[in-house]
Parts: sequence; structure tokens; C-alpha cells
Amino acid sequence: MPIALVIGASRGIGLEFVRQYRAAGWRVLATVRDAAGAERVQALGAQPLTVDVANPASVSALSWQLDGERLDVALYVAGVMRRPDARTPPTREDFDAVMHANVLGAMQTLPQVAPLVEAGGGVFAFLSSSMSQIGAVPASNAWVYRTSKAALNMAVAAAQHDYPGATLIALDPGWVQTDMGGEAAPLTVQDSVQGMRAVLAGVQPEDRGQLLHHDGRRASTW
Repeated sequence: MPIALVIGASRGIGLEFVRQYRAAGWRVLATVRDAAGAERVQALGAQPLTVDVANPASVSALSWQLDGERLDVALYVAGVMRRPDARTPPTREDFDAVMHANVLGAMQTLPQVAPLVEAGGGVFAFLSSSMSQIGAVPASNAWVYRTSKAALNMAVAAAQHDYPGATLIALDPGWVQTDMGGEAAPLTVQDSVQGMRAVLAGVQPEDRGQLLHHDGRRASTW
């Protein structure tokens, strides 16, 4: 039975990954921050693990919770957005919240999880965004978020050299109808995750370290 790990599965895109992989017959391990998240994950037949990616001490406990696992797919879905544009300097609290969840948490998780993905010959995907692409920036809205996802892309591109037995990629879910994306977003959570699962199933060696979009397009610019 294939095994997936979803980091950041309490709700939204992460929880939908749990739902769809379980429906496909996979064993799923899913990190959550609280008891309510654990209940939602357990209701889908997945195994909850309590991890707060914004807390380094909590992240450091992940490796022993995963001891001995061989992962076919791992997903870093956890993320935070703050919306002010470049006319407003970010507060330290906003900057720290976004960078800790979107970048530091991913970088601290990666060395713990990537060897398990190597053991399974699998794919480790980090949810990024089309808003991370420096070559195509239409506005400054959510500029701290944009900066964090560009930094995440670099972390993935750099780290892929150290884990040749795994395929590390950044993955753009599109603009999705979640608490972060809002009701005006064109993509349902179900359609976004279905697309990303198809992308993950078709990843090629040349995709290592790259940004891939939910609809299968390969990013032409970073």
C-alpha cells in the first residue's frame, strides 16, 4: 500500500489531499496542530501526528513520529498569508508568522522527511504559488507572502542536490477557494488537489527542483 505524508492537514488543501489519497486506497499520515484537526483527519481514516510548523521544538519531534516509514509522497502544505502591499511596512509579527510557517518550517522539516522519501523513491512537494514567480509580478499585494514563496522555491531548488533518491519540487495549487484564497477564486479545493495529484503521479527526473503548476504546466520563469 502506498504511503503519503501531508504536513499541514487540519483543513483546506491539506485535508483534501488526505481525503483524496485515502479514497484512492493509500495509507495517509497527516500533521495537525490541535485536537479538532486530529478528529477531522481520523474521520477520513488517516493517522494524525501533532506538529506545529511554526514551533521549531514541535517540528524537531516529527522524525521520531515517522521512524521507519518509507514515503511515496510527502507534501508540505502548511502556509500563512498576510495581505498588506508594499506601501505598508510589514510588522515584525506578520513577517515572522509568514516566514516561519512558509519557509523556516519547510526548511526544518525537509531534512527529517526527505530521507524517508528517498527510502521510498518518492516525491516531496512543497506548496508554493504562482505569486512566487519573480519574472511575472503584476502587483505588490501580499508582498511578504510573495517573498516567502520565492524563498521556498530557492530552498527546494537548493535542497534537491542533497537528496538524489527523492524528487523534490515546488507545486502551485492555483487560486483556490479556501480561507486564504477566498470565495472569488476560480478553483475548488477538490479540483486543485485532483490536478496536483495527477502532476505528482507524472513527475519526471528533469522536474527536480522546479516549480510545477496544478494543471501540469512547468513554470517558464521563477
